[in-house]
Amino acid sequence: MLDAKTIEAIADELVEAGRNRKPVPRLTVRYPEMTVEDSYAVQQLWRRRNEEAGRTLVGRKIGLTSKAMQAATGITEPDYGAIFDDMVLETGCSVQWDRYTHPRVEVELAFVLKEGLKGPGVGLMDVLNATDYVVPALEILDSRIEMEGRTIVDTIADNAAMGAMVVGGRPVRPDAVDLRWVSAILYKNQTVEETGVAAGVLDHPANGVHWLANKIAAHGDSLKAGDIILAGSFTRPMWVYKGDTVHADYGPLGVITCRFE
Repeated sequence: MLDAKTIEAIADELVEAGRNRKPVPRLTVRYPEMTVEDSYAVQQLWRRRNEEAGRTLVGRKIGLTSKAMQAATGITEPDYGAIFDDMVLETGCSVQWDRYTHPRVEVELAFVLKEGLKGPGVGLMDVLNATDYVVPALEILDSRIEMEGRTIVDTIADNAAMGAMVVGGRPVRPDAVDLRWVSAILYKNQTVEETGVAAGVLDHPANGVHWLANKIAAHGDSLKAGDIILAGSFTRPMWVYKGDTVHADYGPLGVITCRFE
């Protein structure tokens, strides 16, 4: 376990890395004794620093919920991070590639809550009853810590690698479609790179949301009405470069496009 002074130093270092776009050396190399709880303490302090700087928390992302993502990272448990207001982009947007370090794109569903969820004891039906609508979303992964050899301890401290999200397509009520069978085709520059089905996320994308509500309850936190919850990727992360156009086709739920400039 790390002491409070070390946790504060790491959080401030990550705030600065987000500003200057220079990833810091891997935390697990410098602090081999660092635990998952330490990482969440760093993330909470990092979040507080950002809120003090004027950013507004609008939701959470859940990461590493699918076997595809766990295989891609070598990490076997989900994690979560904060979504701020300036991270939410609309379909058709131009994304500044230089704003992110090693940007990658994932295909997800976002749950927008009409009621709060407070653990412990939140289940699948509680999530569906508390959800206003579900909408297609792409997550843009960012990295404020060097990528090579990262563990879950590094990733959680790095706000679960959250960079931004692009929302688009057609919002649906949670009972209007079988969310397990929502599927998507991910294109880069008109070429199919990934395909996936939402059941790849813990057998139902809402399972990640109740995992999150119960997990953050241990930290005295809860999900609020109006929160956006990115439920986790059902494709592997796709690297993007300057000039790339990304197009995700969710069939009946519509499409999302963005271009990296």
